[in-house]
Amino acid sequence: MERRIGVIGIVIEQREKAAPQVNAILSRYADCIIGRMGIPYRERGVAVIALIVDGTTDEIGALTGKLGVLPGVRVRAAFTGRPPAKEAEG
Repeated sequence: MERRIGVIGIVIEQREKAAPQVNAILSRYADCIIGRMGIPYRERGVAVIALIVDGTTDEIGALTGKLGVLPGVRVRAAFTGRPPAKEAEG
């Protein structure tokens, strides 16, 4: 199955409740997470996480699906239109 590169945005509205569950899910999918930036926005009572991912559509769909069913968690994803080109060997 072909791999895709993408960005996942996560907004956690109920930080104290949902953050441990979100982190557990992200740990399970660590193999397809290339980079992660998380910002606790205390003044607004939310946390925002941005992920750079590289995985199959099934893997990334499972990740976003598990996150999206958590109460107080909003998830959006954007992906490359096609799989990345392989670098020439040489």
